[in-house]
Parts: sequence; structure tokens; C-alpha cells
Amino acid sequence: MALQFTSDNFEAEVLQSEHPVLVDFWAEWCGPCKMIGPLVDSVASDTEGTAKVGKVDVDTQQELASTYNIQSLPTIVFFKGGEVVDSLVGTKGVTAEALKEKLAALA
Repeated sequence: MALQFTSDNFEAEVLQSEHPVLVDFWAEWCGPCKMIGPLVDSVASDTEGTAKVGKVDVDTQQELASTYNIQSLPTIVFFKGGEVVDSLVGTKGVTAEALKEKLAALA
């Protein structure tokens, strides 16, 4: 299961992580977000110990969405060493395998 990132834990969980981090910016009302939600949870289980995978609800965490200039949902952002290194917008090409490959390449 993916972690829940908030403004309270984002710095410790994401920015200071020694592992690469996948952050899924999503919203409850977003249909495509709900489609990829299970993929993100699956990737979280499969990469436990080598990467962190979590979600940010943009409706409750507007400050984080603004900080990372999230314009469209879903947006998946990859972090390494506290820096944004890649992002995917929408669902095109988003598969569990593709997400795991990206995380492995950052490890």
C-alpha cells in the first residue's frame, strides 16, 4: 500500500529519503487517478525497501500541489536526493512495470 504524504511528513519521507521516491498527485474526484491508484499501490508493495511510493491528495495538500506546480491530474513525480528528476502527467504509458523500471533506474 502506498504511503500518504502530507506537508507534515513530506520533507522527512520524500526530500530526505535515501531511496528514490514516487509521488502520485491525485484527487478523489479524478477518474483517471482512481484508474492508476491500484498500480501505484502494487508498485509500492513490489519496491518496498528499495524505493518509497506514496500519494498526495491535492485537495487536502494544496500547498504541496502548488509547490510542485501540479496543473493536471494524475501527475506522478519522481524524486532522488530531494530533487525532482522526472514526472509523468496523465495515464498514457503508466503501467506498473514502467513505474518500477523508472524507480530501478534511479536507485
